Amino acid sequence: MSEYQQFLQERDQIDILLQKGFKIKHITENLSGAFVEFEKRENHDGESDNETLHITTPEARKYFSIIMIKQQTEEA
Repeated sequence: MSEYQQFLQERDQIDILLQKGFKIKHITENLSGAFVEFEKRENHDGESDNETLHITTPEARKYFSIIMIKQQTEEA
């Protein structure tokens, strides 16, 4: 698979989680990419769902960085 196709796949995975109401909670970066932890808070019982994606392409890392910045400015 080309790197561009890999980026498209990772971007789509991020977009699907965002459409389901998840928000970026935590990011751990290392030499093999970034592990992005998403959280969806459930209002009625206080529990939350968590999902983690392993992002490897530089373009997808830039993509989630922009999303994270937007989330922080929306909360402020």
